[in-house]
Amino acid sequence: MQRKTINTVIVLGICSILSILVIQAFWINSTLKAQETNISIQAKQDSLQLRQFHEQVKVALRNVTEEISTYIADSSDLYGRVKQVSTNYYQVDINEDLHPYYLEQLLKREFYDQNITQSFQYGIYDCFNDSIVFGNIIRYSTEKYYEPISDTVAGITSPNLDWDQEDGHYFTVFFPNVTPISLADYPKSKSPWMYLIAIVAFILLFFAYSIRVIIRQKRLSEVKTDFINNMTHELKTPISTIGLSSETILREDLSQDKERLERYASIIYKENKRLENQVERVLNVAKLDKEELKLSKSTFSLHEILEEAKDNFEFNQLKDKGHIHLELNARKDEVYADEVHITNVIFNLLDNAIKYCQEDPNIEISTNNYNQGVALKIKDNGIGMKKEDQRMIFDKFYRVPTGNLHDVKGFGLGLYYVKLIVEQHGGSIKVNSNLGEGTTFTIFIPFK
Repeated sequence: MQRKTINTVIVLGICSILSILVIQAFWINSTLKAQETNISIQAKQDSLQLRQFHEQVKVALRNVTEEISTYIADSSDLYGRVKQVSTNYYQVDINEDLHPYYLEQLLKREFYDQNITQSFQYGIYDCFNDSIVFGNIIRYSTEKYYEPISDTVAGITSPNLDWDQEDGHYFTVFFPNVTPISLADYPKSKSPWMYLIAIVAFILLFFAYSIRVIIRQKRLSEVKTDFINNMTHELKTPISTIGLSSETILREDLSQDKERLERYASIIYKENKRLENQVERVLNVAKLDKEELKLSKSTFSLHEILEEAKDNFEFNQLKDKGHIHLELNARKDEVYADEVHITNVIFNLLDNAIKYCQEDPNIEISTNNYNQGVALKIKDNGIGMKKEDQRMIFDKFYRVPTGNLHDVKGFGLGLYYVKLIVEQHGGSIKVNSNLGEGTTFTIFIPFK
């Protein structure tokens, strides 16, 4: 998949998500407005019913007051005796003592006539004794109309009804179930914005994951293509050399020229071994992927392998064009591991240090004991690498891009093999590099 195609997919995906967000935001906004309108209408209806209730209560209490005044032959003006102290609390002034039972009967009758079906509680204040008498909660029912019950049975907590310490008599009526109208009391559904945010977050995560997979697959495809090209070139070279040498031997009579015959035979042998090694590297990695590779562990000295590797590379590859310095500081260097694979790990790292160096290689190898194991550090003065390359150099088939230059050969399997072998031994590997300043690999191998 080309980069242009990926960019198109990203743009279309973002446009689709934005379209969903706009539509969802529009519908959510419309829903919230409709909800607010319904609540406002319900609040107005309840407010109207509450005003009607207040008027009914005032009419009932004026009728009760008028009847009380008639009973005691009181001819004073009844105007202003009924006072609404709060939403559910009323006070009525009277001039004489009043029997609680008589007041209760009057209140029941008048409330019934005014179609007031709310539970209520009354209290009578006597200024001579400076005391107030409270009645029980009077609950309305369709069967018994108004029935006195205790606060506990009603499930209502009677408030402390305050009274004015003034000359005169009055009684109070309290409606415990009548509350002020408030928009905050109306139930509202949970904000749909939270659901939208959750859905959008899920979509974004899925979209980001999909893009990541697409980009990863694109990079993997490019890496595999590069691997196939490299492998084709690496295999064709020894095959061509073997073919030319064999053709020369067959075409010419070299029975009398043993020197040329041995030279061509040597070329065929070396190229065949080279081809065999390349195939073996690929097969080893395949075995590691399938977890079919069995390690043959034994106890050996890591310092001895490092000294042998130094002598081998200085003799075969460096040839007075570079140096390998050893600083073997580990007091305990014997590890229990697969000697062959650990040797291959060291050889791979040293081979990379030499191949990726544009001047005379100067390699420093040091060891130290750390946390029940040996820390092996290989530092070179090569070309180094970028930070983004350091995160991927241990991936299978990955090779650091070198533009149009192909002076360094390989399959991109060396460091992948190194990492797998080290981890198979319970160790770890880290890389630290700066472009143009060299690279340092640090390997930790436990004793057991």
